[in-house]
Amino acid sequence: MMKHNQPPRGLFITLEGIEGCGKSTQARLLGEYLRSQGHVTVETREPGGTPLAEKMRSVLLDRADEPVAAETEAFLVLAARRQHVAQVIEPALARGAIVLCDRFSDSTLAYQGYARGLNVPLLERLNRLATHAVTPHLTLLFDLPIATGLARRRSASEPNRLDRESRRFHQKVRAGFLDLAKRHPARIKVIPARASKETVARAVARIVAPMLDRKIQRQNSRSAATHIKPPRTTQVRHALR
Repeated sequence: MMKHNQPPRGLFITLEGIEGCGKSTQARLLGEYLRSQGHVTVETREPGGTPLAEKMRSVLLDRADEPVAAETEAFLVLAARRQHVAQVIEPALARGAIVLCDRFSDSTLAYQGYARGLNVPLLERLNRLATHAVTPHLTLLFDLPIATGLARRRSASEPNRLDRESRRFHQKVRAGFLDLAKRHPARIKVIPARASKETVARAVARIVAPMLDRKIQRQNSRSAATHIKPPRTTQVRHALR
């Protein structure tokens, strides 16, 4: 149980989707929106979020000639996640911040499970070990056709190792995300991502707003009871962009 003089736990929001779905842009816009409303945010990404985890990210996405086994991919992602959760996510939530994470455990299930063919229940168990059972309060899943996402991605930057996978691979990833949304409808909210970034951002705000209202109510109740001033608005960016 959290001690009386500690701040209430924050909110953990993850953003998921196929390559080119626009989630990184929406993470930035959501962070701006939250700060404009007076919230403290921590913005980060996976794989990555700490110096060590960013090194693992480079290994995962590098277009090396050596084939990477699906299990190797999964172990690297999970190792990076453990470091990320321990060093960034858990401390931020304990401070009462809103953590926005560009990809998290659902990506592991979609990419290494549904698309690579690894056992999904096993990955879920390993993920609980890596996260110490830290689970997002809300996951925003940005969905659009594979062809649209890949075209966006390949026109925006140099393709990484995952970008260069077959269309069938990316179709499996998308199907995996949508299946996860059906399995966890209370947590995962599917947002059509073909519209303009402004339209998508408004849809995000409508989904997030009720959760923010509840957080503010908790903070106000606690401040009134303990006479503690609410924290000043700040932004913390851990991932190396």
